[in-house]
Amino acid sequence: MSGLRKRPFWPHLLTVAGAALMAACAGPVDRPAAAQKALQDPSVAPQRFGKTDAPINGRSTADAPDLAWDRFFTDTSLQGLIRLALEHNRDLRLAALNVEQVRAQALLRQADLWPSINAALGGVRLPTNTGSVSTTVTGGLTTAAYELDLFGRVRQTAGAAQAQLEASESLRRAARSSLIAAVATTYVNVQADAALLQLTRETVRTREEGLQMAQSRARVGASSALEVAQAEALLQSARAALAQVQRQKAVDESSLTLLVGTPIDTAGLPAAQAGPLMALMAPGLALRADLPSTVLSRRPDLEAAESQLTAAQANLEAARRAYFPRITLTASLGQASKELSSLFASGTWVWGVAPQLLMPIFDAGRTRAGVSQATAAQAAALAQYEKAIQVAFKEVSDALASRSTLDQQWAAVRAQVQAEEERTRLAETRWRLGASAYLDVLDAQRSLYAAQTALIQVQALRAQNQATLYKVLGGGSR
Repeated sequence: MSGLRKRPFWPHLLTVAGAALMAACAGPVDRPAAAQKALQDPSVAPQRFGKTDAPINGRSTADAPDLAWDRFFTDTSLQGLIRLALEHNRDLRLAALNVEQVRAQALLRQADLWPSINAALGGVRLPTNTGSVSTTVTGGLTTAAYELDLFGRVRQTAGAAQAQLEASESLRRAARSSLIAAVATTYVNVQADAALLQLTRETVRTREEGLQMAQSRARVGASSALEVAQAEALLQSARAALAQVQRQKAVDESSLTLLVGTPIDTAGLPAAQAGPLMALMAPGLALRADLPSTVLSRRPDLEAAESQLTAAQANLEAARRAYFPRITLTASLGQASKELSSLFASGTWVWGVAPQLLMPIFDAGRTRAGVSQATAAQAAALAQYEKAIQVAFKEVSDALASRSTLDQQWAAVRAQVQAEEERTRLAETRWRLGASAYLDVLDAQRSLYAAQTALIQVQALRAQNQATLYKVLGGGSR
């Protein structure tokens, strides 16, 4: 033991610390070039979405890459519901908790880059050749089987865990954007239900008046029993539609409550009218013509797929470097004496360093199989990333196509409603004058109600399309 004390421990300690620092402070894993190549590959996704309509509020997508949701959705009641959902929705809470789990796992892998230092106290009693018993008491600091990551295997494993953390954070943002869009869409459904309910109640009232008028005319012989029966059938049809709308409104309100995650007073929501429904949301994000597909890079689901590709690449590198030797160190620094009472006396310092090099020679193909598995996983991650790009491009293209066609459909249906209103007015006037049969009135009323219902539905689709655009264009970080 005295011989051990002749050589200072500090050079060995500096060697171990330097190696640990070199391994731990190595740079992050490079993002794979395959991700950028896939995003720019026309066979995966075209580079342009094509022509879009005129911008709104004079702003372009390039000028507002990260628009906050409370600037995109301007309806105050909707904003209040979104805030409640961001605070209480259970799916979003689970996504946040999953991020914390993955973060802890990444910290565990990062900790592998550093040695674990433990305090140790022990003793040994051995018989000697003279028949006596030798006692040695030791105490100090030890580190066991610390791997010097000279070939980067541990660093690649830590990089893969960090990339998985980035993927989980991106998935949380994707869940957040999806939740905001879902709340907006369901809110529009509830508002459309309210508008339909108001329209159907008014229709029921009008047809009740029509039935009473037909009955009055029948009593004086001005109309037949057939006209009374037709008016009765039309009234019952409106009452059946009223029950259906009431049921659908209750279902949509229940869905909205589930999304928000806490009981809400749906009766306190502002009553929607058939006309203003289209203006429930006014987007602050403009869509310029010839929109580039690079806007897809803002989508958190694509960021998650790219991070998972990065993790797969890092795991592949770690598997390849399992072919290289592993150098481990077991070291100790402390004091030793023959008695516990004199353990910390002067002149009892001892140290020990035990390096070990392991080189794989035969493992029945385990290392080769690990590389093959990691290679297949990396190829699968790349294919998944390319599929995510294609899905994202399709969703944006569909939303942009719906944006222009819904405007055209709304204008046509609105003109149809105006024409049906005039037709109904003329049919009722001619019937009262005895110039036409009541069947013309019934047919006009049925067509008018159908056109008014279609107008509300198209207006709801236009508002929902705005929510869809918020989601497919990547949402906002706030």
